[in-house]
Amino acid sequence: MANFSAKEVNELRKSTGVGIMDCKKALIEADGDVEKAITILREKGLATQAKKAGRVAAEGLVAAIVNEDHSVGAIVEVNSETDFVAKNAEFKEFVNNVAKTVIEQNPADLDALNNAKMSGSDKTVAESLQDLFLKIRENLQIRRFERLEGILVPYVHGDGKIGVLVQVACEAGAKPEVLTVAKDCALQIAAMNPAYLCREEVPASVLDEEKKILLAQMAEDPKMASKPEQVRVKIVEGKVGKYYSENCLLEQDFVKDPSMSITEYANSIAKTIGSDIKITKFVRYERGEGIEKRADNFADEVASMIK
Repeated sequence: MANFSAKEVNELRKSTGVGIMDCKKALIEADGDVEKAITILREKGLATQAKKAGRVAAEGLVAAIVNEDHSVGAIVEVNSETDFVAKNAEFKEFVNNVAKTVIEQNPADLDALNNAKMSGSDKTVAESLQDLFLKIRENLQIRRFERLEGILVPYVHGDGKIGVLVQVACEAGAKPEVLTVAKDCALQIAAMNPAYLCREEVPASVLDEEKKILLAQMAEDPKMASKPEQVRVKIVEGKVGKYYSENCLLEQDFVKDPSMSITEYANSIAKTIGSDIKITKFVRYERGEGIEKRADNFADEVASMIK
């Protein structure tokens, strides 16, 4: 057994930016020789990854899958630096296997997911990600995931740009008609991007801000500004209803038939099977949303390299 201290492991981690376990393995392989351990890490590509980990990873894929009986589903987002990587077959397989792992092992968080055994492999998810990095040589990150149980239907749009997972409840079970309703809802969610499932989910602070904006707009309109305050307040309450119909899935017009809302559509199908169909939850991931992308100037970059 190589003789080295926890302090040396930590110093190696700081100098290379590589994880504790990989540093420990390298020191064992190097018989405690720190310089040799650094060389080992560089040869394995781990030290290179540490440098690349600072690059913005805002591309990649979103995957949404369910098990055979539609009782458990998962949605995950794995990011890369370039959209070119997102088209790589091995990367796509990795993302799908991560989703399968979420379904099979129900990890509590990202740390638990990274330490879980990858579906169909003896390696952990983190180790599998490292193996993939050594082939692709880009900053790769598992950003987020969610796992649901019930009656689940997935939908992925734009070759992994948007993923949706819809959960429904129905005593009749996962009948084809029920799955069709869920699939139609998933398509609706992908296209219309509702912020909430129903009006009860809208925070009071959001509604107060919306009312404040509407009242300010009326104050700028000469025709509205002259109306009594109680009348303006009533008009605002009516406009809030429009906010619900635009931002809450259950109150949105059904894209395939705008004459009815999503709730009315679900109820119409429920009548045909004699059992209520309730859309209970949805998760929508859009690749890279919320990540600040760096706007690179290629000419400036080349010029700086020449200097």
